[in-house]
Amino acid sequence: MKAQLGIQSGLPAARYYRANDPQWHWLEERENTEVSDFLEAANQQQADWFIPLAPLEEALYQSHLARRELAITSLKTPLDHFTFWSKTGAKDDYPSWWRHPNNQPEQYECFFDVSARAAEHDFYDMGDMALSPDEQWLAWTEDTQGDERFTLWLKALPNGSPVQLLSDIGAGLCWAEDQTATTATLLFTRFDDTQRPDSVWRILLNLDTPSASLAPELVLREDDPEFWIGIGKTRSRSWLLLESGSKDTSEIHLLPAQTPAETPRCIQQRQAGVEYSIDHRPGNFYRLHNQAGAHFQLDYLPESQLGQRQLGWLTLIAHREEATLEGVDAFSWGLMLGERDHDLAQVRLRRLVFDAQHACTLDEYLTLPEQPCSQLLEDAPHFDSQVLHLREESFTQPPSWFALDLTSGERTLLKRVPVYGNLQPEQLISKRLWATSHDGEQVPVSVVMRADLADQPLPTLLYGYGAYGEALDPWFSIARLELLERGAAFAVAHVRGGGERGEPWYLNGKMAHKENSFHDFLAAREALVEQSVSDPRHVVAYGASAGGLLVGTCINRAPDAFCAALLDVPFLDVLRTMQNPELPLTTAEYSEWGNPEEPEVAERIAAYSPIDNIKEQAYPALWIEGSWFDTRVSYWEPAKFYAQVAQLQQGSAPILMRTDMSSGHGGASGRFKAWRDTARQDAFILWALGLNAQPSPATA
Repeated sequence: MKAQLGIQSGLPAARYYRANDPQWHWLEERENTEVSDFLEAANQQQADWFIPLAPLEEALYQSHLARRELAITSLKTPLDHFTFWSKTGAKDDYPSWWRHPNNQPEQYECFFDVSARAAEHDFYDMGDMALSPDEQWLAWTEDTQGDERFTLWLKALPNGSPVQLLSDIGAGLCWAEDQTATTATLLFTRFDDTQRPDSVWRILLNLDTPSASLAPELVLREDDPEFWIGIGKTRSRSWLLLESGSKDTSEIHLLPAQTPAETPRCIQQRQAGVEYSIDHRPGNFYRLHNQAGAHFQLDYLPESQLGQRQLGWLTLIAHREEATLEGVDAFSWGLMLGERDHDLAQVRLRRLVFDAQHACTLDEYLTLPEQPCSQLLEDAPHFDSQVLHLREESFTQPPSWFALDLTSGERTLLKRVPVYGNLQPEQLISKRLWATSHDGEQVPVSVVMRADLADQPLPTLLYGYGAYGEALDPWFSIARLELLERGAAFAVAHVRGGGERGEPWYLNGKMAHKENSFHDFLAAREALVEQSVSDPRHVVAYGASAGGLLVGTCINRAPDAFCAALLDVPFLDVLRTMQNPELPLTTAEYSEWGNPEEPEVAERIAAYSPIDNIKEQAYPALWIEGSWFDTRVSYWEPAKFYAQVAQLQQGSAPILMRTDMSSGHGGASGRFKAWRDTARQDAFILWALGLNAQPSPATA
C-alpha cells in the first residue's frame, strides 16, 4: 500500500508556479481566485491520495467514539444563589447549561443551549460566558467565522431572549460588582487594526431595556504595540484587574469592583523584563514577580498602603534556585501556590494558611498520586471555601476530580473520565528519559506505550512545541489510545523554549537562544533510538502552531531522522511574518523571536525560518494542515511551505496539504468534526509508522 499511496506526491497544477516569484508570495493575495483554486487543488490531491486510507480513518473514528463517554455531565458549582453545571448529549457538539436554586435541586432548569446557537452557523466558538453578580443575567461572546472577532450577547435568565449588544470585540468579559435592581457594569476588550486587544471598555447596562443604545466608555488603552490587555477579577470580588503584558513584561491597573467608574490605579509601573501577577485578600495584596530572580518570588503589601508613592512590599517566599513559583490563588484563609520543581519538571500545589495577624500557621505540599502527574486547582469561586476541587491526570491515567476537605484532610473522588474498549489505563506505562543536547544540557523526554511492548523498540510519534514558556505537563488522551493499541509509542520532547524546568528553560530557548530548541528536539529523537525505545526507521514528528516551526526546521536540517512529519497550522514563514507589523500578533512577538529591523536579528531568524531554508533534498512524507480564517498563522504560511517543498522534493515520499476553508487557528468547531480531523491525521501517522493493519490485543 505504501507504494500505491506514494504515486501522487508531486505539486498539483504546475501552472500555479510563477518563475518570477519563487517564494510563492502571491499566495498571500486572499482575494485572488487563483489562490483559492490552488488550495482546492491541493485539497483534492490530498483527498485522492488518502482514498486507500479512508477505511482506516473511519475505523479510527468509530473506535474513538466507542472508547469515550459521549454523554457528559460536568461537576456542579454552587455560587451564592444557584448551583450551575453543564450537560452534553451523546450526539451534541456543544453543551447546554443548567442551574437550580441552592438547596432546591429538584427545581432544575436549562438556561442556555449552546448547540442550538451553533446550529445556525458553519463555524461556532464560544469566547467567554459571565454571570452577573446576582446570577440572573448571562453575558457571552461568540465567534461564528473563526477569525477570533467576537460578538457580545446578553440574556435574562432563564428564558429571556438573547440581545446582541456589540460586535467586533475581544473574547473576554467581566462584570463589576456595582449591580443594582436596574443597572450593572460590564467590561470587555477591543482590538486595534492588527487584532491586538489594545483597550478595555465598560458599558453601564440598563437592565430594564438592555437593547437600548449603548455608549461604551474607554477605561484604559494600551499604546505599546507589543502589549496586549485583558481583564479579570480577584476571587475576593473586591478588585478588577486590567492586565497589560508583552511576552516578558507586565503592568496591572486596579479598579474597585464596586465603583468601576473610578480611574484605574497602576500597582507597579512596567519595567522591561519584569513579569508579575496580583491577587488579593482583605488587608493584603500579593505579588508574584521575577524582579528578584528568574524563578519568581512572592511578596505582600498591606492594603492600606495602596496609593502611596512608595509601596512597602514584604517578602513572603524568597526566590529559590530549585523551584519556580507559577501561580497564586488567594482565599480568605490563605493561599494556594503552584510551584514547579525543576528536577521533576512538574508542578506541585502548596498551601499556606494565615491567622488574623497574617502570620503563616501552615505550610504544606499536597500529595501527588504518581510521578509524573499534572495536579491542578479547579476553579473555586467561593472565597471562603474550605473544600477544594483538584484535577489530576497523567500520561497513563485519565482526568480525575477530587474534593479535598482542608479541615479534615479527606480526599473524595468526585468523577473520573471513563475509558472503554480493549486498551485500559492499567495496561499502559510511562517513562521519563533524559536526552543530552549539543551543549551537554539534559532534556527531559516523556514516553507512554503499552506495558507489554515496553521491552522493544517501537514506532514512535514524537511531539514538540518549545515556545512562549508553555509547559507540556502530562496529559491523558483517549484519541492517543488508537495509536498505542496498534503498537506505537507516544513521546514528548520537553525542549528549551517551553517552561517545563522553570523560567530559565524558557529563556534559553527564545530570541538569540532559539537554536537550542531545535538541537533539543533532534537530541530527543536520538535518545529514544539509543535507549531502544524507538525504531529508528519509524519516527514521526508532530508540531502545531509554534511547534510547527520546531518540526519544520528539524526536517529541513535532518530529513532522514523522521519517516514523516505532521505540521498543524504551522508557523513557518517566520522572517517575512516578523517583518510585517501590520499582521496580527507580529509586534507582540518581537520579544519571543526578535525584531528583524535589527540586521543581526534578521540574519538569526533567516538561519532557521523553515520557509527560508527549504532545499533540494529527499524530504520525509509531510502532512500539512492550514485554516483559511486563521489570524494567528495565516493560511499562506503552510501553503507556501507546501508549494516550495513539493517543488524541490528529491524523494518519492508524498507532500500533502489540507486547508480547512471554514475554520481558524483552533481547527474545527464542534467535537465530532474535531475528532474526525484527528482520525484523519492518525490514519496518516499510522501509515507512516507501518501500523495501518488491525491492532494486536494488549495483554493485561
